[in-house]
Amino acid sequence: MSKVLKEERHLQILNLVDTNGTARVSDIMEQLHVSDMTIRRDLMELEEQGKLERVHGGAKSLHLFRPHELTHGDKQIINIEQKQMIAKKALTLLKSGQTIFLGPGTTIEIFANMIEDDSIRVVTNCLPIFEKLTQRLPKMKVYLLGGEIRPTTMAFFGELTNKMLMDMHFHQAFISSNGLRNNQIMTSTVEEGSTQALALGNSVERYLLMDDSKIGQEDFYAYYALKDLTAMITNDTQADKMVALEKFIPIF
Repeated sequence: MSKVLKEERHLQILNLVDTNGTARVSDIMEQLHVSDMTIRRDLMELEEQGKLERVHGGAKSLHLFRPHELTHGDKQIINIEQKQMIAKKALTLLKSGQTIFLGPGTTIEIFANMIEDDSIRVVTNCLPIFEKLTQRLPKMKVYLLGGEIRPTTMAFFGELTNKMLMDMHFHQAFISSNGLRNNQIMTSTVEEGSTQALALGNSVERYLLMDDSKIGQEDFYAYYALKDLTAMITNDTQADKMVALEKFIPIF
């Protein structure tokens, strides 16, 4: 292809990635009508130019604040190895016979799928997590909090969800987040953030599971302070990021 066409293609790719926050290779191929190899080469060049970040199966925007929250499907292709590392670390914190709360998020889903101790009782407001853990029935006790479902995260929220949560108490709560900035844990909606905050408030130990790509990211609603958690669990990241966070909370 000519240089002009290549430059136009790069602009289209960047527009697609920045508008949505992320883009799959297959989606870019469909929109631009070019081969898989061409798109992967384009993404490599754009990453080298510092214009986006390649992830498994696609690319994500480098913009600090995304205009739209990523879909559940989009999040499943991003930073898979980092999320698996985080989930394995979180497993070491579990204790037999305890009751835990699992919030929504693909990192928490990976964590839930790794739990092997059937004596642990799980409460969640996330439909995909509930569906994964029902495969363990009747050995494991699993509770799904109902309410209004949010298609973007496949999580239940709202007055009905919160009423059920008010009477529940947990040994541990594990949550994820869209962003973390200035000691504030952030998400896209007030309603979902309020449900997460309520679950954290009813737990003895409170853990944030989040990969380092979200450190410094902003979102609409700050629902909890990092310093009020027990610890944050993340993947191996840059030393300066760790030092900045460790003044608020232990980092695993």
